[in-house]
Amino acid sequence: MVFSSFTFLIFFLPFTLIILYLLPHKFRNMFLLIMSLIFYMWSSPQYLLVMIGVIIINYFVGIYIDKYDAIGGEQASKLKKKVLIIGIIVNVLVLFIFKYLSFTINSLSEVAQMLGFNGWTFKNIVLPVGISFYIFQSISYLIDIYRKDAPVQRSFKNLALYISMFPQLVAGPIVRYNSISQDIEKERNITFEVFSLGLKIFIIGLAKKVLVANQMAVIADTIFIQDANYITTLNAWIGALAYTFQIYFDFSGYSDMAIGLGLMIGFKFPLNFNYPYISYSITDFWRRWHISLSSWFKDYVYIPLGGNRVKVSRMYLNLLIVFTITGIWHGANWTFLVWGLFHGFFLVLEKLTGLNKTEKYKPFRWLITIFIVIIAWVFFRADTINYALLYIKAMFGLNENAEELISSSLYLDNAVYYIIMIIGIIGSTPLIKRYFFKNIDAFAPVNVNKATLFIQNIIMILLLLMVYIMLANNTYNPFIYFRF
Repeated sequence: MVFSSFTFLIFFLPFTLIILYLLPHKFRNMFLLIMSLIFYMWSSPQYLLVMIGVIIINYFVGIYIDKYDAIGGEQASKLKKKVLIIGIIVNVLVLFIFKYLSFTINSLSEVAQMLGFNGWTFKNIVLPVGISFYIFQSISYLIDIYRKDAPVQRSFKNLALYISMFPQLVAGPIVRYNSISQDIEKERNITFEVFSLGLKIFIIGLAKKVLVANQMAVIADTIFIQDANYITTLNAWIGALAYTFQIYFDFSGYSDMAIGLGLMIGFKFPLNFNYPYISYSITDFWRRWHISLSSWFKDYVYIPLGGNRVKVSRMYLNLLIVFTITGIWHGANWTFLVWGLFHGFFLVLEKLTGLNKTEKYKPFRWLITIFIVIIAWVFFRADTINYALLYIKAMFGLNENAEELISSSLYLDNAVYYIIMIIGIIGSTPLIKRYFFKNIDAFAPVNVNKATLFIQNIIMILLLLMVYIMLANNTYNPFIYFRF
């Protein structure tokens, strides 16, 4: 089940909200847990037991971390650390088995064949939806209680709710345990103002996904399935730009929906996107793109490795390690590894040259940054490194066999896609929010007059109607997170 489906919009969400508000506070967490498990089972019924197993393991690991912490002393401290390490290893192992085992074995088989040995085949394991997100949240829980940033969760029900909560289960943001541990424990009183704010944020995210991302996906998918040897320069750039907007509006749209849903059920999830396409450097890009992931890596990987407190050469190595893991986190494919290292290389280069700190040449720096980001997205979207390289060759007019493809050139004459792409360009900047929706912000809402609120409400109704019309017409509705 996905947020942009009739099943969720017409049945699951209204039912969940109505029953949740009618129930006494002491039953709400249990009800949310049940609905979250149903939501997950809808997408991956065969892997529900995997998630429940992860919850059980982390529950008992957390209990033992707290137990040894209470005992105190050097020996107990060592045992506490060992339990944490075992817990992290088990979580990573679960992620590795379901996400990377098939890729690793098949890659080793290819290497064996190249060396003249007999290869072997290994059946691909179906990737459980959202496993990358709930495993990282589980690790966050263990580290937070180990560091005493949050108390241990002794209620199995409440820990299960934290790990499986449906708004952010399959597509993030990655919610730190210490950021919502108190919300899980306390009585969550949801005012009409908070609910309406959450609803508006949800509708905006839904519109991003259905009205923009899905339309860009049609163009991107049509062009990226073509033989890269025969794609013209113009079509290659159209495909790359379409995917650039698709992944942003898809991912940020889902994050907005999660944040809006969180407000509607009494939780405040972290900001995940802050207009990354207006960045003046790759460093700035990663402060704005998938913020919950980049901050997770910063706090739980980069800083423990020494961060920037070590000698310069080691700091650069730490950055490359983090971006290697960042790339691999997104998927079991060499293309994701290249994408991560591509970003890591330019981030290190910026630090070496000081370009990440200067305020000069902003238009030029923005142009270079967005150019790097678009090229990197080609690796992210391509199925193989070879295809990505051929596609990039086409983008630079180095493809000698390029021909005008009927299937992709159709979009050159379709004004609708031009309009959507223009909306994508404007929507990638703070302009619309600054002048029309500055009060629709879960993190810094401001007061506006009644006339503005009335106009906004009309816009929300129209957006929702357009979404329903598009979904009713069986508009292309891909679920990009199956790759994560």
